Amino acid sequence: MKLLAVPDARARMLAEIVPLPAETIPLREAIGRVLAEDVAAVRDQPPFNASAMDGWAVRSGDTPGTLRIVGESAAGHGYEGGLGAGEAVRIFTGGAVPAGADAIVIQENAQRDGEAVTTPQASAGQHIRPQGGDFAAGQALLQAGQRIDPWRLSLAASAGRAEVSVHRAPKVAIISTGEEIIEAPGVPGPFQIYDSGAPALLAMVGAWGAEAVKLKPVRDDLDAVIAALRGAEADLIVTVGGASVGDHDLVRAAGEALGLSMKVASVAVRPGKPTFFGVLADGRRMLGLPGNPASAFVCAELFLRPILRAYQGDAAPFATITARAATPLAANGPREHWMRARLAYANGEMTVTPYGDQDSSLVTVFAVADALLRRPPDAPAVEAGGLVEVLPLART
Repeated sequence: MKLLAVPDARARMLAEIVPLPAETIPLREAIGRVLAEDVAAVRDQPPFNASAMDGWAVRSGDTPGTLRIVGESAAGHGYEGGLGAGEAVRIFTGGAVPAGADAIVIQENAQRDGEAVTTPQASAGQHIRPQGGDFAAGQALLQAGQRIDPWRLSLAASAGRAEVSVHRAPKVAIISTGEEIIEAPGVPGPFQIYDSGAPALLAMVGAWGAEAVKLKPVRDDLDAVIAALRGAEADLIVTVGGASVGDHDLVRAAGEALGLSMKVASVAVRPGKPTFFGVLADGRRMLGLPGNPASAFVCAELFLRPILRAYQGDAAPFATITARAATPLAANGPREHWMRARLAYANGEMTVTPYGDQDSSLVTVFAVADALLRRPPDAPAVEAGGLVEVLPLART
């Protein structure tokens, strides 16, 4: 098997992925989905000059002075007339500024006496939100390829959108393999372990905007693995375990029986070397992840997440950030190493500390890690305080 560098492996995988077709859905259901269209404003926001404070709408040239109160303007109920010389309108936050007024005097600075109000000097434009101050009619607010979050949803709603066009969510089938795997709450045999990889991947895939289904674990039987792959209705099949080339690793052979065209056979990464990717004869894509949880989770971040983004037309690139090593790091070997680590902030800088035990079977370490620290192939030793690449993990 030819070992591919991580960027090369990811590029080969993404070359086989095209964005899924668009569908129109209610805006309220669009959280986490990726836009397949631009969203533009259909009118100015605010659509009129609006008051930023409770107070009095006045003509600045009439101040300071005592003015005659001629009406009221509140949010949703504006003053229809224009403002003449020596006049004022009681106004509330969000209310439309009457024609002729060019300033707002806040209520604490004015004194009302019956139908008159005395105000201090006001300057033109004070406490007024100008028409179009947030955005103007025709302005592009959101672009295709952006993922809808609550703030972008609010922006689309303010533009008057009740529906948006988004890419269809990819369908992902997750299959665990191995005689040693049993699902909770089943009673494990003396040589079995609970399935921890597939449930976590199910949650990851859902958080990354896809529709995921976890199929029953499959025993180490070639016909059973073939049947599971054949019956998986999905755009992408993700297998956990059985990805290597040992006597009991049958996933590649099962894929080959279904016409698998291998695009990535193995990756120069630690953990996760056996990871593979290909296209089945019927067009379904297949990502084979190692069985050890840390290996599966690291490679999910490096490969599965970018694949799901590509299916959804997500324009966000794979990117790391920079942090300072809190402890010295030894020189790295020939494979790129992604170490589970924890982030901290001190003196205005981000620091990162790798966990001491990086064994790929340890679920406890991944449960407390909030970052992956990248060590490039053949990287030299790093002293404490040196700069390193970090991939933050989304932790709630």
